[in-house]
Amino acid sequence: MASLWSSLERDVFKPQKKRLLESVHVWKMGKKKKMSILCLVVDTFRPTQPFLVKVKVDRGEQYKISYRWPLAELKLVDGKALDQGLWQGAWIFTSIVINEKKNSFPVLHPGQIKYICAAGLEGKSQLQASLEFDLQFDKVYKWTASSFEEKKTFIRCLWKLNHRFLASSIAFANVPCCAAEGRQRPQEDRKDTVETESQEELSVYQEMTPKEAADVLKLMEEYEHLMNNFVAFAEHLANDLQVLDEANLRAIISSEKQVTQLMSSIDEALAEVARVEETLQVYDELLGSVKQQMDHIHQENSLFHRIVSNKTRLMDEILFLTTHLSLSREHCDALSQADLSSPSRVEACIAAAEALAACMSTQIQPGYRKMQSVAEQQIMFETLKQNFESSFIGHITSIFELQGNTQVPAFGQPMDKLSAPSHELHHEELVPYAPLMAWLRNTNPVLFGDLPKVYAQNLSRLYEREIKAFFEQAKTFLLGRRKGSLQESLEKPMGRRQQHRWSLPGSREGQEDTLDKGNIIKQILEQVLRELQPLCTAEQQFIEKFFQLRQDAADLQVLEASATKEGESSASPEDPPCTKSRSQPEEPMTQLLSEIFSCLELELRGFLDVCNKVHPLGCLQVLVTLNDSIFEMWGSSSALPSSFLNTVLGNTLLLAKSSFNKYIGTLCQEVEEAKMPSKMKGGILPCVRHFEEFVTFSEEVFRTARRRGELDKAHLRLLSSVFSSINSLPAANLKVNTDMVMMENFHHIHCFLCQKEIHCLEGKKREAKRRYSEHLEKYVITYLGQPLEKLNHFFEGVKARVAQGVKEEEVSFQLAYSKQELRKVIEKYPGKEVKRALETLYRKIHKYLSPEENLLPVVWRAMEQEFIRQYQEFEDLIQRCYAGSGIVMDFTMEDLLSYFNSITLPNM
Repeated sequence: MASLWSSLERDVFKPQKKRLLESVHVWKMGKKKKMSILCLVVDTFRPTQPFLVKVKVDRGEQYKISYRWPLAELKLVDGKALDQGLWQGAWIFTSIVINEKKNSFPVLHPGQIKYICAAGLEGKSQLQASLEFDLQFDKVYKWTASSFEEKKTFIRCLWKLNHRFLASSIAFANVPCCAAEGRQRPQEDRKDTVETESQEELSVYQEMTPKEAADVLKLMEEYEHLMNNFVAFAEHLANDLQVLDEANLRAIISSEKQVTQLMSSIDEALAEVARVEETLQVYDELLGSVKQQMDHIHQENSLFHRIVSNKTRLMDEILFLTTHLSLSREHCDALSQADLSSPSRVEACIAAAEALAACMSTQIQPGYRKMQSVAEQQIMFETLKQNFESSFIGHITSIFELQGNTQVPAFGQPMDKLSAPSHELHHEELVPYAPLMAWLRNTNPVLFGDLPKVYAQNLSRLYEREIKAFFEQAKTFLLGRRKGSLQESLEKPMGRRQQHRWSLPGSREGQEDTLDKGNIIKQILEQVLRELQPLCTAEQQFIEKFFQLRQDAADLQVLEASATKEGESSASPEDPPCTKSRSQPEEPMTQLLSEIFSCLELELRGFLDVCNKVHPLGCLQVLVTLNDSIFEMWGSSSALPSSFLNTVLGNTLLLAKSSFNKYIGTLCQEVEEAKMPSKMKGGILPCVRHFEEFVTFSEEVFRTARRRGELDKAHLRLLSSVFSSINSLPAANLKVNTDMVMMENFHHIHCFLCQKEIHCLEGKKREAKRRYSEHLEKYVITYLGQPLEKLNHFFEGVKARVAQGVKEEEVSFQLAYSKQELRKVIEKYPGKEVKRALETLYRKIHKYLSPEENLLPVVWRAMEQEFIRQYQEFEDLIQRCYAGSGIVMDFTMEDLLSYFNSITLPNM
């Protein structure tokens, strides 16, 4: 109950400045499941007024006020007790039940028991009926209390509030006066007396305290000698007790006078208290009327203050409505006429539109909208708004159409400088209408949403004509001819490229001319991109300002991150973060600019195709220029971080990279599929020379480039294809030694890469050196056997026998490798014959080796070292396998060195 009381006080009544006095759990008759709580509360401020409040409990155990009645409106309280006896019987029976729960039963006199049997037991049978009570306001509310005690306490509180605040204006029926006032009946007094006596009787015997027990033990010790004679001991104790009783009686008799005086004083005090109570009762009756009058005066004052407050609030609301819902005549005329023909009238319309927006955005209570004047004013505002919207949209649309139909100057004589058109005048014409566009966006977003589309549709036609004329002029600057000969200029390079897709002029003058053409492509393409940047940036800034299509910083970061991922996945990790995925949803700004510049990307791609056709390796210049331009625009402070031109250039860059990779793939395929002529006499292969020319030209083009990822990949692919083409030489059935050709080409590639010092080709450079050394060794071994062919075959057989397990000293006993056979072979190679064979070998090597590589000294030196090694090996085999035979070759080591020197010195 305490928890319920505190919850109601804290959650329900304290916020409303009410104080809870009493509560009772009730339900309506026949609806016991719907339990409610009736509460009696009073105001915590003056004038204090009592209220009856009905509280309900919802499913979330939250208390909510269901209804509230002022207690002054209560007319009748019906306690539903049938008669006085039944009320008293129920009252006594309730007391018995309560005492029974407490395990204490009152001691009743026979008269009380008889009375309970006659009335109390009948009250028990009718106790459920006594839980009901009625409260009559404008209608009668019938309630059933959860317990008789709650009902009794609730009615008693009602009775007190009635006498204190309502001057006994509430009538009470079937409620005994003693129950309402909280007094007990005589029977209850007697019951309490009997209970007290019975409790005293029950409390006669008490257990001894420790002190009493100690005294008894002490007494027994003093009369220990008498303990054997119990009769004498009892008589002794009785005599002592009699002496004590006589002393007590004497003390009582001596203090009788004092007791009489005390009793008389108490009687006088009681009489004085009775007189004071009577006096207080008289004063209370006198003050009762004064209190009522003061409460009435206080109530009238509060009503007066409320009237004054209501008048003040009403005046404030009227001033608020008249101030915020009134539009001046000048503004009404400006909106009605919608004259936008001059700057001053445009400013007047802007001021009027802003004033109208302020009036229409005023927050007013829903009830005010039902007032006729307010409704008429709002209807007038809506009419002015719709009429001005229609007029403004028609006016701005006509301006869009006029700008879209502007004629582009004819493409006449070529100009000295390539320049893109400027729309600064068009933007200046539309900027004064920006405030009205903002007003339209706030008042009618649906109509505003169509204006950017109308603008894009009209301006796209103008930009299409201007961009096409601009790129035609750029093509003329690139080709140096009139428009009529453009097709002829584009067909000639195509024919040459079909013959040799990557061939460059062989002479130095031709290569310089090619570089000059490449520089022209780069210069014109850079100028085209520089002219397009301010054109697109100015248009984007104007659209952002005029149509309020600004993007948040978070959106820009998401756009840049997704663009970077797209560039990395489609091209290389070094791509600038400006490319945009095709599958990404377009922002309103991007979508609008895409529609305005619908032909920009197509025309730019067409111009890049012309650049690729003008020069055999024009795709290199295009790739480098686009990369550098995008990096420059991205790092420029004047360029927008989400510029539309960056997106277009990013997409174009992806296309340029795709074209470049496709071009490199075609070159690699041509290199791998090229067939070598069977009559080829050696030297440097065409694919190696072409690779050298390509690397030289590309390195010159990429010398100032900010990134070279695509070029490094191209170099690796081309060089791998060149290696593959060189490796396919043994299958070409050449008339010359393939090891010699491969040795020369790998040596040439190694020397070239050492000169260029290209970091990405370091691995290929080491591979070229390794392959050059391998083929040099094979070439030397192949030609080394020609001067001493039979001797070489003989000792090869000797080494084979030894390898098969024949002992070295037993090799001479083999018929084919006997000492006689060895002497016959040695006799065939005297010193003069060896010298003549070496000279023939030198002339043969000199004939087939390419003079530009200057490998003859290297090869001949390798021949000399290998020949000396072979001679020493032959001498060693003779010493081991033919020991003691006295067989020696016809020439010595010194003779052999003199032979080589005599051949080398005259040809140096």
